[in-house]
Amino acid sequence: MTLHTTRGFSLIELLFSVAIIMVLYLIMLGPGSKYGQARRKAVCAVNLAQMHMSLSLFAAEHDGAYPIVPGATSSEAPLSELVPKYTTDTNIFICPGSKDAALPGAQPFAERRISYAYYMGLRRDSPPDAPLVSDEQCDVHAKRKGDAVFSNSGKGPGNNHRGYGGNVLFVDGHVETGDAIAAHDLAIPAGVVLLNPKP
Repeated sequence: MTLHTTRGFSLIELLFSVAIIMVLYLIMLGPGSKYGQARRKAVCAVNLAQMHMSLSLFAAEHDGAYPIVPGATSSEAPLSELVPKYTTDTNIFICPGSKDAALPGAQPFAERRISYAYYMGLRRDSPPDAPLVSDEQCDVHAKRKGDAVFSNSGKGPGNNHRGYGGNVLFVDGHVETGDAIAAHDLAIPAGVVLLNPKP
């Protein structure tokens, strides 16, 4: 009589297999992957569209001007002017692709850090294709087609979405999602200053 034995996975083999699957998942679909950041850029674009609604409400009550804080050196001070009167949702100021900490709800955040750059000095009647808010940029200069807008190395500044580009909100309310390199000029009109978030 022949005795047949069947051998299953040992616990160590099972744990090792699960670990390999988890590592592959993180590489292909995790937060740092291209696919993971593409999903986060889509959520980020929604944040910017919601921010545009708040900015429009502000401009309607301030003779068409978007928030201006004289002497501001970062985007937090002017964008904080929107809270809590024009929005109580502070989540829209934190990019889901960044590592920035959540903000307290319905409270101004001028002393904290947000994820977005702001073109301070624009008005509701500015050219519709003028950039208004974007993911943090790699520097605060005007961009020509072919220039880096966002980090392409994954290192800051401008790395909200690692090295996978970012979003730009325009005065007319549309949001463009792109790579780290500018697909067209992003000018800074006279009297406007581009403010990145605090380092």
